[in-house]
Amino acid sequence: MSETLNQGVLIEPYGGKLVNLIVTGDERQPLIEEANRLPSIQISQRSLHDLELLAVGGFSPLDRFMGQADYQGVLDEMRLTDGTLFPLPITLPVDMDEIPEGTEKLVLRDARNNLIAVMKIEEVYTPDQDKEAQKVLGTTDPRHPLVAEMVRWGDTYISGELKVLDLPPYNDFIDLRHTPAETRALLENLGHANVVAFQTRNPMHRVHEELTKRAADEVGGALLIHPVVGMTKPGDVDHYTRCRVYRALYDNYYDRSSTALSLLPLAMRMAGPREAVWHAIIRRNYGANHFIVGRDHAGPGVDGSGKPFYGPYDAQELLSKHEEEIGVKMVPFKMVTYLPDEDRYEQIDQVAENVKTANISGTQVREDYLAKGKLLPDWFTRKETAEILLEVNPPQHRRGFCLWFTGLSGSGKSTTAESVIPILFERGRQLTVLDGDVVRTHLSKGLGFNKEDRDINILRIGYVAGEIVRHNGTVICAAISPYRQTRNEVKKFIGEDNFIEVFVDTPLEVCEQRDIKGLYAKARRGEIKGFTGIDDPYESPRDPEIRLDTVNFSSDENAQQIIAYLEQRGYIKPDPAAGKDNGANPSA
Repeated sequence: MSETLNQGVLIEPYGGKLVNLIVTGDERQPLIEEANRLPSIQISQRSLHDLELLAVGGFSPLDRFMGQADYQGVLDEMRLTDGTLFPLPITLPVDMDEIPEGTEKLVLRDARNNLIAVMKIEEVYTPDQDKEAQKVLGTTDPRHPLVAEMVRWGDTYISGELKVLDLPPYNDFIDLRHTPAETRALLENLGHANVVAFQTRNPMHRVHEELTKRAADEVGGALLIHPVVGMTKPGDVDHYTRCRVYRALYDNYYDRSSTALSLLPLAMRMAGPREAVWHAIIRRNYGANHFIVGRDHAGPGVDGSGKPFYGPYDAQELLSKHEEEIGVKMVPFKMVTYLPDEDRYEQIDQVAENVKTANISGTQVREDYLAKGKLLPDWFTRKETAEILLEVNPPQHRRGFCLWFTGLSGSGKSTTAESVIPILFERGRQLTVLDGDVVRTHLSKGLGFNKEDRDINILRIGYVAGEIVRHNGTVICAAISPYRQTRNEVKKFIGEDNFIEVFVDTPLEVCEQRDIKGLYAKARRGEIKGFTGIDDPYESPRDPEIRLDTVNFSSDENAQQIIAYLEQRGYIKPDPAAGKDNGANPSA
């Protein structure tokens, strides 16, 4: 089920044809009736984004989730079995326990149970996900967001013919959501054979505006601003805010006769070099033959040792190596800087040493402007962008955050939290407390204490905490949360900047001495199995924001340490009574 476009000025799709898996006409109603009789599963948000791009041809020449041979070829050589270059596996992970034995056809539904597609199950195989992570991402470090996510995937992949009945429904920015065929039509109307695509998952500032306009001039063609609005890096600015920025810039500062703005519902992998090649293939399917690649393109940050997962130019180098085969030329992001005396931007390598320059880092944007309620300057970003960002970013003392207390049973997590709570209320913070024992009674009732159930419990707490923080609430979580990887996943729910890990670092022997419930003694006698610290591990945080000593310091003293940290970070204002005469007579 594919179609060949009537080619005008644009490069043809990757592989020569634009795949279309959407069922229309007389075939549609019988398929709906059949689907209502078939077993179904709800697929993840990531798989839903992948399915959408398979359906409309964004992943051409793929017309299905990969079977085992293609999957293995992509892992080992970045090639499908027919030799076509393709750098990332597009697979459908499932839990086979959810699929009745002997199922030949399966309905794929979204999280709201909307009917999306029917799959004919032709292949079922078990992947090696550690190998997949190492081959594709170059790491198995759980600080990589996809590595952390993969542990929750089903342990089986399935593949087969897809018939798509409906694309995922959207009610936002509908006029900016275009399929590859629709985007190609927009670009055809602009009339340029050369099209340079710009990928972004962040708000655009003046430097991006300058870069994209220069790139279009350099290729002598049109510009496709093509931001990702699917899954990006956890903690990124939400796509609603970003799209308001893109639209304001497109409407007011770009030449509409040579620029197109379209949204891409892509689930990023943050796979660095391989992802840059993948992004270029996708943009070819949307009509571009040039693609802008910046430093550390699709990089997820640093690993557990503090080193970047990928080199700054690895992505540019890998795409350059394959650009002729893909048919999309790599356009490097040329670093530019602002010259205040001349009120213009210039490439850094063109600026003399004695010329005055100005820049604002991402940290300065967050801390020196948005956190203080200040508009970013006009030379750095357009007024429309500055106002949108300030509107959705309240001052730091009004932003949400999570204090995540972790430590052994009996370490003093809840006791310390109870000392912090009234101080935060006194400082004007309304807060929610998610205590491990209370959550087990309500949110996680019925879960056991094996590793899987413990992870589910912690992820539930993390999800709720993330929702509270997202709406600028304050939340305190006190749970053993013994596994480092699960805590890292929680950090992604909440956002790295808003997650404050408080390690209550109390030695095991002290926790046993404090154990009024006698749980440690029962675990020592073997009456309780899988007890953290005895016969199940506790993985201490490597770099907590706060480390507490409950042996030499009281809970009140430790609470003051936490409050001082929150003041230093700007989450609460300094105590106005600190240092003032409270009326007491010091000589009395």
